[in-house]
Amino acid sequence: MSLLDKTDKEIIKIADPIWQNLVKSSNIKDYGGFTRDFSSQMLYGANEIELGKQWASNDLITNLAEDCKAFGCLRRGLYVSVLYKQTSTKLPGEFLGRLVLGEEGSLIKVFGATIF
Repeated sequence: MSLLDKTDKEIIKIADPIWQNLVKSSNIKDYGGFTRDFSSQMLYGANEIELGKQWASNDLITNLAEDCKAFGCLRRGLYVSVLYKQTSTKLPGEFLGRLVLGEEGSLIKVFGATIF
């Protein structure tokens, strides 16, 4: 079954461990762990030096709370965006996390990941 044909609940079940890995890996600045589920396209643009610069200059992405919650999915074209309510262990307030999933061959991969 195609990713796009799955229910929100089924997609979130796939997305949650991927998002949790991104949060954990970002907090400890682990490039290999962070990029583990990236698509070829994402790997091309996410080199270790650029990620290191982001980790060094952004308190949010290295202090993410591990208890986040997905609250919905948006389907657009070949991709599904899973939206997360995310908090920080250091910064006050709530943040929006967005995980973009798609298919690469027979695997589900990350085509985008942002937090704001």
